[in-house]
Amino acid sequence: MINKSLGIYIHIPFCERKCRYCDFLSFSANEGKKKKYVDALIREIRASEFSGRKADTVFFGGGTPSVLTAEDTVRIMEAVRETFMPDTDTDGDGNGNAPEITTECNPKTVTPEKLAAYRKAGINRISFGLQSADVKELKLLGRIHSFTDFEESLNAAKEAGFENINADLMMGLPGQRAGDLMKTLEKVCDMGLKHISLYSLILEEGTPLADNIAGFPPLPDEDEERRMYHEAVSFLENRGFHRYEISNFAKKGFECRHNLKYWDLDEYMGFGIGAASFAGGRRFSNTKDFEEYVRRYGGQETAPRSFRKAKGTVFVSPEGRHRTVLVYSLMSEFMFLGLRKTEGIRSADFKDRFGEDVIDIYGDVIKRQTEEGTLVRTKEGYALTERGIDVSNYVLADYILE
Repeated sequence: MINKSLGIYIHIPFCERKCRYCDFLSFSANEGKKKKYVDALIREIRASEFSGRKADTVFFGGGTPSVLTAEDTVRIMEAVRETFMPDTDTDGDGNGNAPEITTECNPKTVTPEKLAAYRKAGINRISFGLQSADVKELKLLGRIHSFTDFEESLNAAKEAGFENINADLMMGLPGQRAGDLMKTLEKVCDMGLKHISLYSLILEEGTPLADNIAGFPPLPDEDEERRMYHEAVSFLENRGFHRYEISNFAKKGFECRHNLKYWDLDEYMGFGIGAASFAGGRRFSNTKDFEEYVRRYGGQETAPRSFRKAKGTVFVSPEGRHRTVLVYSLMSEFMFLGLRKTEGIRSADFKDRFGEDVIDIYGDVIKRQTEEGTLVRTKEGYALTERGIDVSNYVLADYILE
């Protein structure tokens, strides 16, 4: 079933210092530049052609959203609420009874006062970029915070009234072994978190870590990283965090509803430089150029957003069917995003969305992967097996239609 409510993504590109592994659109800026950006961002939100559509999730990402002043974050939230959720109670309880409104935070850049302002503005979910509890690993990654900073920020968030709190962690770091990761998990699992994200380090070309990897301890080999992951899954599930997506674990009722929109191929609007959107049958994204963005949305008259239409050249299948390239692209996304969830995909959802049976489009792939033991038939569709999760990059690539 397609969710008719929008997700809203707000990109805050500013950081105090860029981490060694990061290739996201982020940079440092003075207060004047930040203020100019926030003014443009608010104008873009209020000028959206989707104004009036209900939004049930909001996610402030970056960059580091918590480097903004509390006042600027409050101003952005006011624009979002006026545009996409007027007269809506934002006091969420983690059980789906109110919009889920998340902001990412670096533990070094939040204060009790800032967290209290977030909560008053309607933000009801905090995502801390912890990455590791080990001081050497944090230094290797170029993080500006310590584990003590995280503990203090977490306690301040709880005192401000936040219950729905996530910590982002990383594995597969240079020199890291399974035991090192387990020490981090042991420290954080009993701290009242409701959600944990655990991502593998990816060496992105052009980042300081990738460019100088020879100067760091060796990366874990494939077997060691797989062992890390399996031990982490077992440990987290024993502590009440169920795995609902390959890299995401939650206490019951606290799955990240915003990220589920991406995996379920629901509609979302992105605001800010470089932000991507999928709404109204179109995919479109903003310029990545700061000055161009400010010129477009910072003046008295806001220029209309340029959209990339959801149309493509006609693809003729071997069976003679005609379908636009975009529809094939959406089918591919439905499968390789949906299969990241541990519950997998529902055949009925594929049929509802595309008017085709999934087996008619992907029958050969499904048959082969089932025989190989990487895919299993569920009551309502298909899901990856543990073996399939281990080699998910290869398995999911099979669903790209060309």
